[in-house]
Amino acid sequence: MLNTPGGPSAPASATQVLVAGAGPVGLTAAHELARRGLRVRVVDAAPGPARTSRAVATHPRTLETYDQMGIVDDVLPRGRRNQAFTMYAGGRRRVRLEADYATMPTRYPYTLVVGQTETEDALRTALARLGVRVEWGVRLVDFTQDARAVHARLRHADGREERCTASWLVGCDGGHSTVRKRLGLELLGESSETWMLADAPVDTDVVPDSIYWAHTGRQSLMMVPYARDGHWRLLDTAPAARAGEPGRAEEQFSRKLSAGLGHRVRVGEASWTSVFTFQQRMVERMQDGRVLVAGDAAHVHSPASGQGMNTGIQEAYNLAWKLAMVEQGHAGRALLDTYSEERVPLGAALLGSTRTATALVQLKNALAGVVLPLALSLVRAVRPLRRAVQRKVLGGMSGLRIGYRTSSLTTAAPCSRLADAGAVLMSAREPVRGPAPGTRVTAAPVHHGDGRAFRAELRDPRWTLLLAAGGRGPGDGPAGVAVTAAAQYGEWLSVRTVGGSGPDGPAPLADPDRRLRDALGLVPGGWLLVRPDGYAAARGTLLTRPVLRRALAPLRTPVPLAGEAPREPVPAMPAAAHDLEDR
Repeated sequence: MLNTPGGPSAPASATQVLVAGAGPVGLTAAHELARRGLRVRVVDAAPGPARTSRAVATHPRTLETYDQMGIVDDVLPRGRRNQAFTMYAGGRRRVRLEADYATMPTRYPYTLVVGQTETEDALRTALARLGVRVEWGVRLVDFTQDARAVHARLRHADGREERCTASWLVGCDGGHSTVRKRLGLELLGESSETWMLADAPVDTDVVPDSIYWAHTGRQSLMMVPYARDGHWRLLDTAPAARAGEPGRAEEQFSRKLSAGLGHRVRVGEASWTSVFTFQQRMVERMQDGRVLVAGDAAHVHSPASGQGMNTGIQEAYNLAWKLAMVEQGHAGRALLDTYSEERVPLGAALLGSTRTATALVQLKNALAGVVLPLALSLVRAVRPLRRAVQRKVLGGMSGLRIGYRTSSLTTAAPCSRLADAGAVLMSAREPVRGPAPGTRVTAAPVHHGDGRAFRAELRDPRWTLLLAAGGRGPGDGPAGVAVTAAAQYGEWLSVRTVGGSGPDGPAPLADPDRRLRDALGLVPGGWLLVRPDGYAAARGTLLTRPVLRRALAPLRTPVPLAGEAPREPVPAMPAAAHDLEDR
């Protein structure tokens, strides 16, 4: 259910969430908070939007998230779709691998190469449609928090200082995050190699339909094609030039790429170059009381696998729907604990996979240019091996295999038959047809006419309860339970009856050929509870009041389902152990 957000003219005292940082992560968080009706303020110390792009790869799971946000059609035309990876060594093409998403169905089976500046522009435009505009030249200087609010000190570009009180503060202010430092959260990990990045026009014989990797003896280079013809993102794992030296970067890339690709390559004047020593670090927790961090404020990565921005956007979406539910009184404060619970382990796993990707990209062994292509040629030739490798590598990089099977929000207890009518609440570890608890439901077919209605349903910012028509149970049956749930929880729960009409349940979702029910694994009377971020939270074979109560229990919603005994009051989350004092 979309609410009307507070506009930018709302007084500072009315701010519910202050977002520090207007990069892709901060803009995503602000958009999703505003889409759910919260009054949001976004500040950034920069004088205006960035003119250069750090991130250029947008992976399938992030595109699915953009679809849920309603902005994917604004982003797609700005980029180039890539589904291939080509390796060169010793001046010869060795192997080309095509991405295979057959085991991970998605509407977006490719990586979209799009500059971060374009991504941010699309997000700012979408945010403005919700009545929120970025306040440039406004720096978060300091803040304190108490049990009721966060009190921030802001400094404007003209030197004027302002006090802003908000219910929550979300720090998306980058690798040098003021929010993270003031919370005392340490980035744990290591520094790594020094690389060079550049954006430049390139005169080359290779076709811009692939990401290219070239090994030149004891170092490697990468080329990623932009949507603009002839323009590429370039990466050198052993730079000799420094950023800002006129012509040096272009000359270095021209020489090395010519050797790696085996033909004359000319790199034109770069619009941007950067030599940097990247780090692989992350925080151990992402929340302290009423203050949360996301994106580079919480973790920094090598650019090897293009994960930093994608991970941050997933975090922002995860954070926003939970924060909105708590702020609007639909869930207990403990719901926010699941933000760190779910995202910190994923961040740790990502650091490990990024280290592996970094090692592969920068291979320094002289034999690597021969051995690695041979190994990948074998992978390509043996279909079962190719499927297994692609599922593991693509699954992690694309974000499609990321899930929350062990989350406390996922109903993952051993399969238990409840007393009433043999209703079954399925376990996250139990083989099921359709999405298992903790996995994404966005893989369901959405290409045919009725599937598009399901795609629209996933754009609803609320939770979704899907009931398959036709079940019979005690009392008024599953349809009666669904009607009651829709009446009581409609502000934050969308209840849809798949394949039914009238007495089958509320809000029918057409499915005349049963494709949607088959994809979701729904039997008559069966049900699937979907989180606002598109992951299955629970499912079962027959919807009853006790079953639904158990599925919703982790939310600690203060309103009991009609016909159930009143619940014990939800205890308030204790205030932060300490306030952050002004310095």
